[in-house]
Amino acid sequence: MSTSYAVASKVKDYSQLMKFNLTFMVVFSSVVAYLLVPEVEFNIIKVLLLFAGGLLVSGSANTINQIWEKETDKLMARTAVRPLPAGRMTEGEAIVLAIITGVAGILIMGYSFNWLSAGLSLLSLVLYGFVYTPWKKWNSLAVLVGAIPGAMPLLIGWAAGANTLSEGGWSLFAIQFLWQFPHFWAIAWIAHKDYARAGFKLLPGNGEPNKFTALQAVLYTLLIIPAGVAPYLLHITGRISAIVAILAGLFFLYRAINLYRKSDVPAARKLMFGSYIYLTIVQLVQLLDKY
Repeated sequence: MSTSYAVASKVKDYSQLMKFNLTFMVVFSSVVAYLLVPEVEFNIIKVLLLFAGGLLVSGSANTINQIWEKETDKLMARTAVRPLPAGRMTEGEAIVLAIITGVAGILIMGYSFNWLSAGLSLLSLVLYGFVYTPWKKWNSLAVLVGAIPGAMPLLIGWAAGANTLSEGGWSLFAIQFLWQFPHFWAIAWIAHKDYARAGFKLLPGNGEPNKFTALQAVLYTLLIIPAGVAPYLLHITGRISAIVAILAGLFFLYRAINLYRKSDVPAARKLMFGSYIYLTIVQLVQLLDKY
């Protein structure tokens, strides 16, 4: 094996371990919240530092998640090819990576922005890596627990710009917090057999993909519609973003109602993709329509 191939293979394994594709979307949310702070103006250096800090902290949390789930990952077709269950990386190497990236990310946040955003980054890492991850095997409240670190990038970004946790940051946090439920239940519906095999309890009620689960998704997408208008009411964004948030929310709600009507995997998949469409459109328009 050539040296260049070995290096490329190792980089690919690190990328898989830190889930860079997923992490990019998470960090994008944080950057949006940072730029929505009224007194913050666009600065490419600050944005890149925020991206770097966020990628490292989120990557560390994802690495800790995979260390915890090394054995259960072997049981699922989707995750069996990951570096740890496949045996391409030792647990010790993964632990070292998690420590280095986590510490580096928190220090970047602290020194480049403020220690409030650094502290929130640490809290998010701990909640995801050490509370949500093991909770997944206990009961479906894990989704509620996981929704907190899942939405915290908005608070982190806001704190990085404002150095305080004001209502603007909480309004952005609320949207992504509510979004987590239909988004994650759609994924859990699609991957139900794999998750059940691994012992993960992620769907509400009796843990089955059924009408009750779909109804829960409908209720949360319904709540997202007024939540999407809150940044406008707080004078963070303009009227256009409020209109777009309502329209995107109705589209998201339609997808959830469709899951309730059909209760099948194709409808769950449409809801999952609908969740990505909703969040991307709403956040981009908020950024373009800053008050």
